[in-house]
Amino acid sequence: MPIFNFRDEDALGKVASVDTTNVIVDVENIDQLKRLQVNHLAVLQSSRPGQHLIGLITQVTRKRGIEDIDDDGIGEKTSELNLCKIALIGTMLDRDGDRENVFRRTLESVPEIDANCFSLDGENLTSFMRTLSSVSADGNALTLGKYTLDEHAVAYLNGNKFFQRHAFIGGSTGSGKSWTTAKIIEQMAGLSTANGIVFDLHGEYSPLVGSGIQHFKVAGPADVEAKRTIDDGVLYLPYWLLSYEALVSMFVDRSDQNAPNQAMIMAREINLAKQKYLEDGDKTDVLKHFTVDSPVPFCLDFLMGRLNDINVEMVPGARGEKQGDFNGKLSRMISRLENKISDRRLGFMFHGGVDVLDFSWLEKFITAVLGSSGENGKAGIKIINFSEVPSDVLPLIVSLVARVTFSVQQWTPSELRHPIALLCDEAHLYMPQRNMAESVDDISLDIFERIAKEGRKYGVSLVVISQRPSEVNKTMLSQCSNFVSMRLTNAEDQGVIKRLLPDSLGGFSDILPTLDTGEALVVGDASLLPSRIRIDEPKNKPNSGTVNFWDEWQKPVKDKRLSIAVDNWRKQNIQ
Repeated sequence: MPIFNFRDEDALGKVASVDTTNVIVDVENIDQLKRLQVNHLAVLQSSRPGQHLIGLITQVTRKRGIEDIDDDGIGEKTSELNLCKIALIGTMLDRDGDRENVFRRTLESVPEIDANCFSLDGENLTSFMRTLSSVSADGNALTLGKYTLDEHAVAYLNGNKFFQRHAFIGGSTGSGKSWTTAKIIEQMAGLSTANGIVFDLHGEYSPLVGSGIQHFKVAGPADVEAKRTIDDGVLYLPYWLLSYEALVSMFVDRSDQNAPNQAMIMAREINLAKQKYLEDGDKTDVLKHFTVDSPVPFCLDFLMGRLNDINVEMVPGARGEKQGDFNGKLSRMISRLENKISDRRLGFMFHGGVDVLDFSWLEKFITAVLGSSGENGKAGIKIINFSEVPSDVLPLIVSLVARVTFSVQQWTPSELRHPIALLCDEAHLYMPQRNMAESVDDISLDIFERIAKEGRKYGVSLVVISQRPSEVNKTMLSQCSNFVSMRLTNAEDQGVIKRLLPDSLGGFSDILPTLDTGEALVVGDASLLPSRIRIDEPKNKPNSGTVNFWDEWQKPVKDKRLSIAVDNWRKQNIQ
Protein backbone atom coordinates (compact mmCIF):
# COMPACT_ATOMS: atom_id res chain seq x y z
CA MET A 1 0.00 0.00 0.00
CA PRO A 2 1.51 3.41 -0.97
CA ILE A 3 2.66 5.46 2.02
CA PHE A 4 1.66 8.77 0.41
CA ASN A 5 -2.04 9.59 0.13
CA PHE A 6 -2.14 13.33 -0.48
CA ARG A 7 -5.28 15.26 -1.39
CA ASP A 8 -5.19 18.08 -3.95
CA GLU A 9 -6.53 20.57 -1.40
CA ASP A 10 -3.46 19.82 0.82
CA ALA A 11 -1.10 20.99 -1.90
CA LEU A 12 1.55 23.52 -1.02
CA GLY A 13 1.44 24.95 -4.53
CA LYS A 14 2.13 24.13 -8.17
CA VAL A 15 5.36 23.72 -10.10
CA ALA A 16 6.21 26.93 -11.99
CA SER A 17 9.74 26.15 -13.24
CA VAL A 18 11.90 23.02 -13.69
CA ASP A 19 15.57 22.46 -14.51
CA THR A 20 17.81 19.39 -14.09
CA THR A 21 17.71 19.12 -10.30
CA ASN A 22 15.85 22.22 -9.11
CA VAL A 23 12.16 23.06 -9.10
CA ILE A 24 10.44 26.36 -8.32
CA VAL A 25 6.96 26.09 -6.84
CA ASP A 26 4.41 28.89 -6.84
CA VAL A 27 2.88 28.84 -3.34
CA GLU A 28 -0.68 30.09 -3.49
CA ASN A 29 -1.56 29.89 0.21
CA ILE A 30 0.26 32.54 2.24
CA ASP A 31 -0.32 30.57 5.48
CA GLN A 32 1.42 27.57 3.91
CA LEU A 33 4.34 29.78 2.90
CA LYS A 34 4.80 31.03 6.47
CA ARG A 35 5.08 27.48 7.78
CA LEU A 36 7.76 26.41 5.30
CA GLN A 37 11.30 26.00 6.51
CA VAL A 38 14.55 25.65 4.64
CA ASN A 39 16.03 22.10 4.70
CA HIS A 40 12.54 20.63 5.17
CA LEU A 41 11.38 17.89 2.78
CA ALA A 42 8.76 18.21 0.05
CA VAL A 43 6.97 15.75 -2.26
CA LEU A 44 6.15 16.48 -5.89
CA GLN A 45 3.88 14.63 -8.30
CA SER A 46 5.93 12.87 -10.94
CA SER A 47 5.15 12.76 -14.65
CA ARG A 48 5.07 8.98 -14.27
CA PRO A 49 2.25 7.17 -12.45
CA GLY A 50 3.15 5.34 -9.22
CA GLN A 51 6.02 7.71 -8.48
CA HIS A 52 6.65 10.73 -6.30
CA LEU A 53 9.71 12.97 -6.37
CA ILE A 54 11.37 13.89 -3.08
CA GLY A 55 13.09 17.24 -2.68
CA LEU A 56 14.77 19.46 -0.11
CA ILE A 57 13.52 23.01 0.33
CA THR A 58 16.51 25.29 -0.23
CA GLN A 59 14.86 28.72 -0.45
CA VAL A 60 11.55 30.36 0.46
CA THR A 61 10.74 33.74 -1.11
CA ARG A 62 7.96 36.26 -0.76
CA LYS A 63 8.14 39.02 -3.36
CA ARG A 64 5.86 42.02 -3.73
CA GLY A 65 5.10 43.06 -7.27
CA ILE A 66 5.58 46.61 -8.65
CA GLU A 67 2.71 48.92 -7.79
CA ASP A 68 0.66 50.37 -10.64
CA ILE A 69 0.24 54.11 -10.16
CA ASP A 70 -2.83 55.75 -11.68
CA ASP A 71 -3.19 59.35 -12.80
CA ASP A 72 -4.15 60.52 -9.33
CA GLY A 73 -0.97 59.02 -7.82
CA ILE A 74 -2.87 56.33 -5.95
CA GLY A 75 -1.30 52.84 -5.90
CA GLU A 76 -3.27 49.91 -7.15
CA LYS A 77 -3.43 46.65 -5.18
CA THR A 78 0.04 45.16 -4.66
CA SER A 79 0.64 41.81 -6.36
CA GLU A 80 2.60 39.03 -4.63
CA LEU A 81 4.85 36.26 -5.88
CA ASN A 82 5.35 33.52 -3.28
CA LEU A 83 8.01 31.03 -4.36
CA CYS A 84 9.64 27.93 -2.92
CA LYS A 85 12.84 26.51 -4.42
CA ILE A 86 13.32 22.76 -4.08
CA ALA A 87 16.40 20.62 -4.83
CA LEU A 88 15.33 17.19 -6.13
CA ILE A 89 17.15 14.37 -4.38
CA GLY A 90 15.35 11.12 -5.18
CA THR A 91 12.32 9.15 -6.30
CA MET A 92 9.76 7.26 -4.23
CA LEU A 93 8.23 4.28 -6.06
CA ASP A 94 4.90 2.83 -4.93
CA ARG A 95 6.09 -0.52 -6.22
CA ASP A 96 9.34 -1.95 -7.58
CA GLY A 97 8.88 -5.58 -8.57
CA ASP A 98 7.71 -7.43 -5.47
CA ARG A 99 8.70 -4.61 -3.12
CA GLU A 100 6.44 -1.77 -2.08
CA ASN A 101 7.45 1.79 -1.25
CA VAL A 102 11.04 1.88 -2.50
CA PHE A 103 13.18 5.00 -2.40
CA ARG A 104 15.98 5.55 -4.92
CA ARG A 105 18.63 8.25 -4.95
CA THR A 106 18.04 8.80 -8.64
CA LEU A 107 15.73 11.04 -10.64
CA GLU A 108 13.86 8.82 -13.07
CA SER A 109 11.62 11.69 -14.12
CA VAL A 110 10.97 15.38 -13.48
CA PRO A 111 7.71 17.01 -12.46
CA GLU A 112 5.50 18.65 -15.05
CA ILE A 113 4.55 22.33 -14.96
CA ASP A 114 1.53 22.81 -12.67
CA ALA A 115 2.21 19.51 -10.88
CA ASN A 116 1.19 19.59 -7.22
CA CYS A 117 3.78 19.97 -4.50
CA PHE A 118 3.20 18.87 -0.89
CA SER A 119 5.07 19.54 2.34
CA LEU A 120 6.38 16.33 3.94
CA ASP A 121 5.75 16.26 7.69
CA GLY A 122 3.99 14.43 10.53
CA GLU A 123 3.03 10.80 9.94
CA ASN A 124 3.97 11.07 6.28
CA LEU A 125 7.51 12.01 7.26
CA THR A 126 7.73 9.20 9.84
CA SER A 127 6.45 6.63 7.33
CA PHE A 128 8.82 7.92 4.67
CA MET A 129 11.89 7.80 6.91
CA ARG A 130 10.96 4.33 8.16
CA THR A 131 10.76 3.16 4.57
CA LEU A 132 14.19 4.63 3.88
CA SER A 133 15.66 2.67 6.77
CA SER A 134 14.14 -0.59 5.52
CA VAL A 135 13.19 -1.37 9.10
CA SER A 136 9.97 -1.55 11.05
CA ALA A 137 9.44 -0.06 14.49
CA ASP A 138 9.54 -3.44 16.22
CA GLY A 139 12.01 -2.55 18.97
CA ASN A 140 15.10 -3.58 17.00
CA ALA A 141 15.36 -0.52 14.78
CA LEU A 142 18.37 1.76 15.20
CA THR A 143 16.99 5.15 16.18
CA LEU A 144 18.86 8.31 17.15
CA GLY A 145 16.02 10.62 18.05
CA LYS A 146 13.46 12.88 16.38
CA TYR A 147 13.72 15.06 13.31
CA THR A 148 14.40 18.64 14.35
CA LEU A 149 11.87 20.09 11.92
CA ASP A 150 9.13 17.67 12.97
CA GLU A 151 9.25 16.46 16.56
CA HIS A 152 6.66 13.75 15.87
CA ALA A 153 8.81 11.99 13.24
CA VAL A 154 11.14 9.32 14.64
CA ALA A 155 14.57 9.21 13.02
CA TYR A 156 15.25 5.63 11.97
CA LEU A 157 18.59 4.44 10.62
CA ASN A 158 19.31 1.24 8.77
CA GLY A 159 21.41 -0.61 11.37
CA ASN A 160 22.89 -2.97 8.79
CA LYS A 161 24.18 -0.22 6.53
CA PHE A 162 25.35 1.91 9.45
CA PHE A 163 27.84 -0.75 10.53
CA GLN A 164 28.50 -2.42 7.16
CA ARG A 165 29.82 0.75 5.55
CA HIS A 166 31.69 2.20 8.57
CA ALA A 167 30.54 5.39 10.30
CA PHE A 168 31.92 8.67 11.61
CA ILE A 169 30.57 10.61 14.61
CA GLY A 170 32.02 14.08 15.06
CA GLY A 171 31.41 17.37 16.80
CA SER A 172 33.13 20.10 18.79
CA THR A 173 33.63 19.69 22.52
CA GLY A 174 30.30 19.87 24.34
CA SER A 175 28.16 19.34 21.23
CA GLY A 176 26.74 15.97 22.35
CA LYS A 177 29.12 13.57 20.60
CA SER A 178 29.49 11.24 23.60
CA TRP A 179 25.74 11.40 24.19
CA THR A 180 25.11 10.18 20.61
CA THR A 181 27.68 7.41 20.99
CA ALA A 182 26.07 6.32 24.27
CA LYS A 183 22.67 6.19 22.55
CA ILE A 184 24.06 3.86 19.88
CA ILE A 185 25.88 1.67 22.44
CA GLU A 186 22.69 1.42 24.47
CA GLN A 187 20.75 0.07 21.49
CA MET A 188 23.54 -2.31 20.48
CA ALA A 189 23.52 -3.72 24.02
CA GLY A 190 19.82 -4.52 23.67
CA LEU A 191 20.46 -7.04 20.87
CA SER A 192 20.76 -10.66 21.99
CA THR A 193 24.17 -11.44 20.43
CA ALA A 194 25.56 -7.95 19.75
CA ASN A 195 29.35 -7.75 19.59
CA GLY A 196 31.29 -4.52 19.96
CA ILE A 197 34.36 -2.99 21.57
CA VAL A 198 34.43 0.65 22.69
CA PHE A 199 37.87 2.29 22.93
CA ASP A 200 37.27 4.61 25.91
CA LEU A 201 40.36 6.78 26.31
CA HIS A 202 39.26 8.87 29.29
CA GLY A 203 36.81 6.64 31.14
CA GLU A 204 33.84 8.81 30.13
CA TYR A 205 31.66 5.81 29.23
CA SER A 206 32.01 4.24 32.70
CA PRO A 207 28.42 5.29 33.70
CA LEU A 208 26.99 3.09 30.92
CA VAL A 209 25.63 -0.04 32.59
CA GLY A 210 23.24 -2.83 31.74
CA SER A 211 23.06 -6.54 31.13
CA GLY A 212 24.55 -6.15 27.64
CA ILE A 213 27.53 -4.01 28.70
CA GLN A 214 30.77 -5.06 30.38
CA HIS A 215 33.63 -2.80 31.48
CA PHE A 216 37.34 -3.55 31.26
CA LYS A 217 40.35 -1.38 31.96
CA VAL A 218 43.92 -1.75 30.83
CA ALA A 219 45.95 -2.54 33.95
CA GLY A 220 47.47 0.43 35.74
CA PRO A 221 50.35 0.27 38.27
CA ALA A 222 47.96 -0.35 41.19
CA ASP A 223 46.24 -3.20 39.31
CA VAL A 224 49.58 -4.86 38.57
CA GLU A 225 50.63 -4.56 42.21
CA ALA A 226 47.32 -6.02 43.42
CA LYS A 227 47.62 -8.80 40.81
CA ARG A 228 44.14 -8.15 39.45
CA THR A 229 43.20 -10.36 36.52
CA ILE A 230 40.81 -10.48 33.59
CA ASP A 231 38.16 -11.90 35.94
CA ASP A 232 38.36 -8.57 37.81
CA GLY A 233 37.83 -6.66 34.58
CA VAL A 234 41.54 -5.85 34.23
CA LEU A 235 43.29 -6.46 30.92
CA TYR A 236 46.94 -7.17 30.25
CA LEU A 237 48.25 -6.68 26.72
CA PRO A 238 51.57 -8.54 26.79
CA TYR A 239 54.60 -7.63 24.67
CA TRP A 240 54.45 -10.94 22.82
CA LEU A 241 51.10 -10.00 21.26
CA LEU A 242 52.75 -7.08 19.44
CA SER A 243 53.75 -7.56 15.82
CA TYR A 244 57.44 -7.54 14.94
CA GLU A 245 57.11 -4.04 13.43
CA ALA A 246 55.46 -2.79 16.62
CA LEU A 247 58.19 -4.27 18.83
CA VAL A 248 60.88 -2.66 16.67
CA SER A 249 59.15 0.73 16.84
CA MET A 250 59.12 0.48 20.66
CA PHE A 251 62.63 -0.80 21.28
CA VAL A 252 64.75 0.43 18.38
CA ASP A 253 65.68 4.10 18.04
CA ARG A 254 65.52 4.78 14.32
CA SER A 255 68.02 7.63 14.65
CA ASP A 256 70.67 5.17 15.88
CA GLN A 257 73.21 4.33 13.16
CA ASN A 258 72.97 0.68 14.25
CA ALA A 259 69.16 0.62 13.92
CA PRO A 260 69.11 -1.74 10.86
CA ASN A 261 71.36 -4.24 12.66
CA GLN A 262 69.31 -3.98 15.84
CA ALA A 263 66.06 -4.64 13.95
CA MET A 264 67.56 -7.65 12.20
CA ILE A 265 68.90 -9.10 15.46
CA MET A 266 65.54 -8.46 17.15
CA ALA A 267 63.69 -10.44 14.46
CA ARG A 268 66.10 -13.37 14.70
CA GLU A 269 66.14 -13.53 18.48
CA ILE A 270 62.37 -13.18 18.92
CA ASN A 271 61.97 -16.04 16.47
CA LEU A 272 64.40 -18.17 18.52
CA ALA A 273 62.67 -17.25 21.80
CA LYS A 274 59.29 -18.30 20.39
CA GLN A 275 60.79 -21.49 19.02
CA LYS A 276 62.25 -22.34 22.43
CA TYR A 277 58.86 -21.69 24.10
CA LEU A 278 57.10 -24.03 21.67
CA GLU A 279 59.77 -26.72 22.00
CA ASP A 280 59.65 -26.55 25.81
CA GLY A 281 55.85 -26.85 25.67
CA ASP A 282 55.96 -29.67 23.09
CA LYS A 283 53.76 -27.67 20.67
CA THR A 284 55.06 -29.46 17.58
CA ASP A 285 51.99 -28.69 15.43
CA VAL A 286 52.49 -24.94 15.90
CA LEU A 287 56.28 -25.23 15.67
CA LYS A 288 56.06 -26.22 12.00
CA HIS A 289 54.16 -23.12 10.91
CA PHE A 290 54.78 -20.18 13.28
CA THR A 291 56.37 -16.88 12.18
CA VAL A 292 57.87 -13.91 14.02
CA ASP A 293 54.38 -12.31 14.00
CA SER A 294 52.51 -15.37 15.31
CA PRO A 295 50.81 -14.77 18.70
CA VAL A 296 53.14 -17.14 20.56
CA PRO A 297 54.42 -16.23 24.05
CA PHE A 298 58.15 -16.05 24.69
CA CYS A 299 60.31 -15.44 27.74
CA LEU A 300 61.62 -11.88 28.01
CA ASP A 301 64.50 -12.97 30.26
CA PHE A 302 65.65 -15.44 27.60
CA LEU A 303 65.53 -12.69 24.95
CA MET A 304 67.43 -10.21 27.15
CA GLY A 305 70.05 -12.84 27.93
CA ARG A 306 70.60 -13.53 24.23
CA LEU A 307 70.84 -9.82 23.36
CA ASN A 308 73.38 -9.19 26.15
CA ASP A 309 75.49 -12.17 24.99
CA ILE A 310 75.54 -10.87 21.40
CA ASN A 311 76.40 -7.36 22.60
CA VAL A 312 79.57 -8.57 24.39
CA GLU A 313 80.39 -11.48 22.07
CA MET A 314 84.07 -12.15 21.32
CA VAL A 315 85.08 -14.38 18.40
CA PRO A 316 88.40 -16.07 17.42
CA GLY A 317 90.66 -13.85 15.31
CA ALA A 318 94.07 -14.12 13.69
CA ARG A 319 95.78 -12.83 16.83
CA GLY A 320 93.52 -14.22 19.48
CA GLU A 321 89.97 -13.06 20.31
CA LYS A 322 88.34 -10.06 18.71
CA GLN A 323 84.98 -8.34 19.04
CA GLY A 324 82.04 -10.00 17.29
CA ASP A 325 80.17 -8.31 14.44
CA PHE A 326 77.57 -6.85 16.81
CA ASN A 327 79.73 -6.22 19.87
CA GLY A 328 78.59 -2.97 21.50
CA LYS A 329 76.07 -2.24 18.75
CA LEU A 330 73.03 -3.32 20.74
CA SER A 331 73.76 -1.25 23.86
CA ARG A 332 71.23 1.49 23.18
CA MET A 333 68.51 -1.01 22.27
CA ILE A 334 69.14 -3.07 25.42
CA SER A 335 69.10 0.06 27.57
CA ARG A 336 65.85 1.20 25.92
CA LEU A 337 64.30 -2.24 26.50
CA GLU A 338 65.37 -2.27 30.17
CA ASN A 339 63.84 1.18 30.69
CA LYS A 340 60.53 0.05 29.20
CA ILE A 341 60.44 -3.10 31.34
CA SER A 342 61.12 -1.12 34.54
CA ASP A 343 58.51 1.55 33.71
CA ARG A 344 55.62 0.85 36.10
CA ARG A 345 53.18 2.52 33.73
CA LEU A 346 53.86 -0.26 31.23
CA GLY A 347 53.15 -3.02 33.74
CA PHE A 348 50.16 -4.15 31.62
CA MET A 349 52.69 -5.13 28.96
CA PHE A 350 55.61 -6.58 30.91
CA HIS A 351 54.32 -7.63 34.34
CA GLY A 352 51.20 -9.69 33.71
CA GLY A 353 52.58 -12.63 35.68
CA VAL A 354 52.95 -16.28 34.75
CA ASP A 355 49.31 -16.57 33.65
CA VAL A 356 49.94 -14.29 30.68
CA LEU A 357 52.76 -16.57 29.50
CA ASP A 358 50.48 -19.61 29.56
CA PHE A 359 49.66 -20.97 26.09
CA SER A 360 45.92 -21.02 26.88
CA TRP A 361 45.83 -17.36 28.03
CA LEU A 362 45.20 -15.96 24.53
CA GLU A 363 41.99 -17.93 24.06
CA LYS A 364 40.73 -16.78 27.46
CA PHE A 365 41.56 -13.16 26.58
CA ILE A 366 39.87 -13.34 23.15
CA THR A 367 36.75 -15.03 24.55
CA ALA A 368 36.35 -12.25 27.13
CA VAL A 369 37.11 -9.30 24.84
CA LEU A 370 35.85 -10.49 21.45
CA GLY A 371 33.10 -12.89 22.44
CA SER A 372 29.42 -12.01 22.23
CA SER A 373 27.17 -12.51 25.27
CA GLY A 374 26.42 -16.10 24.26
CA GLU A 375 30.13 -16.94 24.17
CA ASN A 376 31.66 -15.15 27.14
CA GLY A 377 28.67 -15.59 29.45
CA LYS A 378 28.65 -11.89 30.33
CA ALA A 379 28.03 -9.16 27.74
CA GLY A 380 28.47 -8.41 24.08
CA ILE A 381 29.46 -4.73 24.37
CA LYS A 382 32.89 -4.38 25.95
CA ILE A 383 33.99 -0.89 27.02
CA ILE A 384 37.77 -0.80 27.45
CA ASN A 385 39.19 2.04 29.54
CA PHE A 386 42.65 3.10 28.27
CA SER A 387 42.96 6.09 30.62
CA GLU A 388 46.07 4.74 32.41
CA VAL A 389 47.98 3.92 29.21
CA PRO A 390 50.86 6.43 28.64
CA SER A 391 50.16 8.73 25.70
CA ASP A 392 53.42 7.87 23.91
CA VAL A 393 52.37 4.23 23.45
CA LEU A 394 48.60 4.79 23.28
CA PRO A 395 48.32 4.43 19.46
CA LEU A 396 50.29 1.18 19.63
CA ILE A 397 48.13 -0.31 22.39
CA VAL A 398 44.76 0.71 20.93
CA SER A 399 45.80 -0.65 17.52
CA LEU A 400 46.96 -3.87 19.19
CA VAL A 401 43.39 -4.60 20.30
CA ALA A 402 42.17 -3.69 16.80
CA ARG A 403 44.78 -5.98 15.18
CA VAL A 404 43.84 -8.90 17.43
CA THR A 405 40.17 -8.34 16.54
CA PHE A 406 40.85 -8.24 12.81
CA SER A 407 43.17 -11.27 12.94
CA VAL A 408 40.61 -13.37 14.83
CA GLN A 409 37.92 -12.46 12.29
CA GLN A 410 40.28 -13.12 9.39
CA TRP A 411 41.23 -16.58 10.63
CA THR A 412 37.66 -17.59 11.51
CA PRO A 413 36.01 -19.74 8.79
CA SER A 414 33.41 -17.61 7.00
CA GLU A 415 30.51 -19.86 8.04
CA LEU A 416 31.45 -19.40 11.72
CA ARG A 417 32.16 -15.66 11.60
CA HIS A 418 30.14 -13.32 13.85
CA PRO A 419 30.39 -9.57 13.10
CA ILE A 420 31.98 -7.14 15.53
CA ALA A 421 32.09 -3.32 15.67
CA LEU A 422 34.98 -1.19 16.95
CA LEU A 423 33.84 2.19 18.34
CA CYS A 424 36.96 4.36 18.29
CA ASP A 425 36.57 7.34 20.61
CA GLU A 426 39.05 10.26 20.29
CA ALA A 427 40.16 8.70 17.00
CA HIS A 428 42.41 11.62 16.00
CA LEU A 429 44.86 10.52 18.72
CA TYR A 430 45.64 7.18 17.07
CA MET A 431 44.38 7.69 13.49
CA PRO A 432 46.13 10.99 12.63
CA GLN A 433 46.95 12.31 9.18
CA ARG A 434 50.06 10.67 7.74
CA ASN A 435 51.99 13.95 7.74
CA MET A 436 51.31 14.33 11.48
CA ALA A 437 52.21 10.75 12.39
CA GLU A 438 55.24 9.50 14.29
CA SER A 439 56.77 6.02 13.89
CA VAL A 440 54.50 4.53 16.57
CA ASP A 441 51.49 6.12 14.86
CA ASP A 442 52.47 4.54 11.53
CA ILE A 443 51.95 1.07 13.00
CA SER A 444 48.51 2.09 14.27
CA LEU A 445 47.56 3.71 10.96
CA ASP A 446 48.54 0.64 8.96
CA ILE A 447 46.26 -1.54 11.08
CA PHE A 448 43.26 0.81 11.05
CA GLU A 449 43.63 1.58 7.36
CA ARG A 450 43.57 -2.13 6.61
CA ILE A 451 40.44 -2.59 8.71
CA ALA A 452 38.82 0.39 6.98
CA LYS A 453 39.57 -1.07 3.55
CA GLU A 454 39.05 -4.79 4.19
CA GLY A 455 37.10 -5.06 7.44
CA ARG A 456 33.69 -5.42 5.80
CA LYS A 457 34.76 -8.70 4.16
CA TYR A 458 35.52 -10.18 7.56
CA GLY A 459 32.67 -8.66 9.56
CA VAL A 460 34.65 -5.87 11.28
CA SER A 461 33.04 -2.43 11.40
CA LEU A 462 34.62 0.88 12.41
CA VAL A 463 32.76 3.73 14.08
CA VAL A 464 35.23 6.62 14.11
CA ILE A 465 34.50 9.23 16.82
CA SER A 466 36.39 12.53 16.97
CA GLN A 467 36.05 16.23 17.75
CA ARG A 468 38.52 17.10 14.97
CA PRO A 469 37.51 15.54 11.62
CA SER A 470 40.27 17.50 9.86
CA GLU A 471 42.92 15.71 11.95
CA VAL A 472 41.56 12.21 11.36
CA ASN A 473 43.33 10.16 8.69
CA LYS A 474 41.77 10.80 5.27
CA THR A 475 41.74 7.11 4.35
CA MET A 476 39.56 6.38 7.39
CA LEU A 477 37.09 9.11 6.51
CA SER A 478 36.99 8.15 2.84
CA GLN A 479 35.98 4.61 3.82
CA CYS A 480 33.16 5.85 6.07
CA SER A 481 29.82 5.98 4.30
CA ASN A 482 27.81 7.28 7.27
CA PHE A 483 28.36 10.59 9.04
CA VAL A 484 26.70 11.86 12.21
CA SER A 485 27.98 15.40 12.59
CA MET A 486 27.21 17.51 15.63
CA ARG A 487 28.02 21.21 15.89
CA LEU A 488 31.38 22.07 14.31
CA THR A 489 32.78 25.56 14.83
CA ASN A 490 36.17 25.14 13.14
CA ALA A 491 36.16 26.00 9.42
CA GLU A 492 38.54 23.14 8.51
CA ASP A 493 36.36 20.59 10.29
CA GLN A 494 33.25 21.99 8.61
CA GLY A 495 34.99 21.72 5.24
CA VAL A 496 35.62 17.99 5.74
CA ILE A 497 31.89 17.31 6.24
CA LYS A 498 30.79 19.70 3.47
CA ARG A 499 32.87 17.84 0.91
CA LEU A 500 30.92 14.67 1.68
CA LEU A 501 27.56 16.10 0.65
CA PRO A 502 26.24 15.87 -2.90
CA ASP A 503 26.43 19.13 -4.88
CA SER A 504 22.67 19.18 -5.33
CA LEU A 505 22.16 19.77 -1.60
CA GLY A 506 23.73 23.19 -1.86
CA GLY A 507 24.16 24.87 1.50
CA PHE A 508 22.65 22.13 3.67
CA SER A 509 25.95 21.78 5.52
CA ASP A 510 25.98 25.49 6.34
CA ILE A 511 23.92 24.64 9.43
CA LEU A 512 26.89 22.83 11.07
CA PRO A 513 28.03 25.79 13.22
CA THR A 514 24.45 26.61 14.27
CA LEU A 515 23.38 23.16 15.47
CA ASP A 516 22.19 23.07 19.07
CA THR A 517 23.78 20.82 21.68
CA GLY A 518 22.43 17.32 21.03
CA GLU A 519 21.51 18.07 17.42
CA ALA A 520 23.16 16.25 14.52
CA LEU A 521 23.32 16.32 10.75
CA VAL A 522 23.09 12.71 9.58
CA VAL A 523 24.35 11.84 6.10
CA GLY A 524 25.03 8.51 4.44
CA ASP A 525 23.87 5.09 3.34
CA ALA A 526 22.08 4.34 6.61
CA SER A 527 19.72 7.31 6.23
CA LEU A 528 19.85 7.82 2.45
CA LEU A 529 18.73 11.41 2.92
CA PRO A 530 20.68 14.08 4.79
CA SER A 531 18.66 14.74 7.93
CA ARG A 532 18.80 17.10 10.89
CA ILE A 533 18.07 15.12 14.04
CA ARG A 534 17.71 15.92 17.73
CA ILE A 535 19.36 13.05 19.57
CA ASP A 536 17.31 11.33 22.28
CA GLU A 537 18.69 11.27 25.79
CA PRO A 538 20.45 7.96 26.62
CA LYS A 539 19.34 6.11 29.75
CA ASN A 540 22.79 6.53 31.28
CA LYS A 541 24.65 9.69 30.33
CA PRO A 542 28.41 9.43 29.73
CA ASN A 543 30.75 11.28 32.04
CA SER A 544 31.81 13.83 29.45
CA GLY A 545 33.62 15.95 32.02
CA THR A 546 31.79 19.20 31.30
CA VAL A 547 32.45 21.51 34.27
CA ASN A 548 30.30 24.53 35.17
CA PHE A 549 33.21 26.87 35.89
CA TRP A 550 31.20 29.91 36.97
CA ASP A 551 29.05 27.88 39.35
CA GLU A 552 31.99 25.93 40.78
CA TRP A 553 33.96 29.12 41.44
CA GLN A 554 31.21 30.18 43.82
CA LYS A 555 31.38 27.03 45.98
CA PRO A 556 33.82 26.15 48.79
CA VAL A 557 36.98 24.31 47.73
CA LYS A 558 37.27 20.72 48.97
CA ASP A 559 39.86 20.00 51.66
CA LYS A 560 43.27 18.44 50.87
CA ARG A 561 42.52 18.23 47.13
CA LEU A 562 46.05 19.26 46.10
CA SER A 563 47.91 16.99 48.52
CA ILE A 564 45.72 14.06 47.41
CA ALA A 565 46.49 14.88 43.77
CA VAL A 566 50.26 14.96 44.41
CA ASP A 567 50.09 11.67 46.30
CA ASN A 568 48.09 9.99 43.53
CA TRP A 569 50.45 11.37 40.90
CA ARG A 570 53.44 9.85 42.67
CA LYS A 571 51.69 6.52 43.17
CA GLN A 572 50.25 6.56 39.62
CA ASN A 573 46.84 5.66 41.00
CA ILE A 574 43.63 7.62 41.68
CA GLN A 575 42.46 6.76 45.20
